[in-house]
Amino acid sequence: MPRKLPIFYSALLLTGVNLLLRLVGTSFQVYLSASIGAAGIGLLQLTMSVGSLAMVAGMGGIRTAAMYLTAEELGRGNPKHVTHVLSACFLYSILFSGTVAAVLYAFAPWLAENWIGDLRTIASLRLFSAFLPVICLCGVMTGYFTASNSIGTLAAVEVAEQACSMAVTMGALTFWAGSDPGKSCLSVVLGSSLGACLTLVCLSVLRLRERAPGDARTPVAGRLMQAALPLALADDLKSGISTAENLMVPKRLALNTATSDPLAAFGTVSGMVFPVIMFPAAILFGLNELLIPELARCSAAKSVRRIRYLMHRSLRVAMVYGITFGGLLFLLSDSLCIKLYGNPDAAQSMRWYALLIPMLYCDCVTDAMTKGLGQQKICVRYNILTSFLDVLFLYLLLPEYGMEGYFLSFLVTHLLNFALSLRRLLKITKETIPFHIPLLAVSAMVFGIYAASFLTVPAQRFGAYLLILGSLLFLMKVLTREDITWVRGLIRKRSLSANV
Repeated sequence: MPRKLPIFYSALLLTGVNLLLRLVGTSFQVYLSASIGAAGIGLLQLTMSVGSLAMVAGMGGIRTAAMYLTAEELGRGNPKHVTHVLSACFLYSILFSGTVAAVLYAFAPWLAENWIGDLRTIASLRLFSAFLPVICLCGVMTGYFTASNSIGTLAAVEVAEQACSMAVTMGALTFWAGSDPGKSCLSVVLGSSLGACLTLVCLSVLRLRERAPGDARTPVAGRLMQAALPLALADDLKSGISTAENLMVPKRLALNTATSDPLAAFGTVSGMVFPVIMFPAAILFGLNELLIPELARCSAAKSVRRIRYLMHRSLRVAMVYGITFGGLLFLLSDSLCIKLYGNPDAAQSMRWYALLIPMLYCDCVTDAMTKGLGQQKICVRYNILTSFLDVLFLYLLLPEYGMEGYFLSFLVTHLLNFALSLRRLLKITKETIPFHIPLLAVSAMVFGIYAASFLTVPAQRFGAYLLILGSLLFLMKVLTREDITWVRGLIRKRSLSANV
């Protein structure tokens, strides 16, 4: 079994790899733009949007289910049952992904003609369908290695997959595709598919090398369906509603007389603002990946104390992290939007959404913890409710209020989802949260923004906000000496382990 890391360092490692891969992916996107041109990139985006929907449907929630069930068996002290769990997950994944792949292959001509609008993408869609089961089986294996806390192994394999995908794609573009958009799409799909094959082979070999002992069959089917199907429903619902929203928003915005360019207004928020405000959340996504199996293990082992500790510590980290970046992005919105996009109009929208960052980041962590404690069905109900309300609000508000209506819908639905998820988390853990703490934290953020806004130089705003915010958090006892001691303990523990 590969060496395991504590959850804090596993989260840091996973976050570092995610940031590295995101940076490499962005650079590769620039290379693709130069190689295949704007037409090729547009055709590629449409092709991959169809592939993304197919992948979500083919996954059927199996990645999180495999992670949850593996962590549950390990938490109960039954590592011998893991082999049977993985076998059941493999069978489930093959059935789901095989069905979706067959549908995608059969309907590729129709999708290419009626959805994408270019028959040259038929070959790309059919190639993607051929490798879809492999991609979904990778989800099973990554779920297992995440649950067993083999984060170093996963990080190395993910880097190898990215390198393989880029090498194959660049080779195909250079020696075969040229500037042909259809062949270019096929080259990108081929590269990503062979990268998935490499990942599946590497993780499968590493699993076999563990020589895990077998055991008598243990009931898995019912637990697998209970964990995976609600997630599948939620993921499919999110993808479907996201597609419906993307198609509906520009059309409803066109009915608003104050909006001169609906596509530009929508693109400013979805394509410029959202990527920036959610980029700092990469570290929380790494933490979420580990919270689900960690809490599943604790729940199976009935470690109530550990669950409560993780809940309070994770929410506090998310809150402080959120108010820090919420204030910084609010204050630096003008310079960021000009440097990144050359678009000062996006700054106003970024300021609106930056104020919601503390809630959004806390909601991400809360959602992961409720799933880790086996509340997948409840999460599905909340997602269905808030997604339905989001579509309804957008349909009613966009013609009258334009992008202000979009912001209002976003605020109400995300706040409702966070409130419901937090309420459920507190109920199942039988814990309470002193709500004056988040109120004081938000007050410190607002005052810090107000005080730092009198400065005009971005670097001065940055430093002043951090200084003011940190001082207020300590004065209000939102941050305490205990938190500093905890951080120092982590650093010292890490230094000692590095010297061993």
